[in-house]
Amino acid sequence: MTVPKVTIIDYGVGNLLSVKRGFERCGASVTVTSDSRTILASEKIVLPGVGAFPRAMEALNKLGLVPVIREFAQSNKPLLAICLGMQLLLDHSQEFGHTTGLGLIPGSVKQVPEKNLLGGRQKIPHIGWNELDLAEVPRSWSHTILASNRIKDSVYFVHSFMAVPTHSEHRIADTIYGGHRISAVISKNKISGCQFHPEKSGEVGLRLLKEFVLQ
Repeated sequence: MTVPKVTIIDYGVGNLLSVKRGFERCGASVTVTSDSRTILASEKIVLPGVGAFPRAMEALNKLGLVPVIREFAQSNKPLLAICLGMQLLLDHSQEFGHTTGLGLIPGSVKQVPEKNLLGGRQKIPHIGWNELDLAEVPRSWSHTILASNRIKDSVYFVHSFMAVPTHSEHRIADTIYGGHRISAVISKNKISGCQFHPEKSGEVGLRLLKEFVLQ
């Protein structure tokens, strides 16, 4: 039986060990690297990330990985981006000014609203467990990284900014925070992103990682 291989991109931004362990629990052989040739030759890649969008893009640019990730994405091989990594997939971010992203999924990154829909202040960053819901324009989760998950499954979020895809068909699942819809999972072709941390989301998160491993 062939062991699935996953490559995690190491660019100095993210908790790589917990992500690596999550994939290993799903039966994958995991490589952690910043080497361009290794990344391009990979079966599937993972772009993790925590922290600020500008710092992450600066790190990717310094390592020369921006064109590498774009080239890999064009190869139509599976790519999964986690938390800040998901935000990097979009065109640009408003965090600390304006920063250009990878441009793999049309859209922008905006701050999570500081007030709920009733006008009361809500905690930023958004930290904790929230339920997955259908996107505002419902789309089947079949053949996506959520294929084994269910509506109302709870996952773990830590973020102050949110991805806002331009096209509704790229939104797979949302979560509701203070009455606001926030993109939880986005996808375009073989590119997928989740705003939450699957490696910290128990069995629900492992099911998502397993779906990616089996793509």
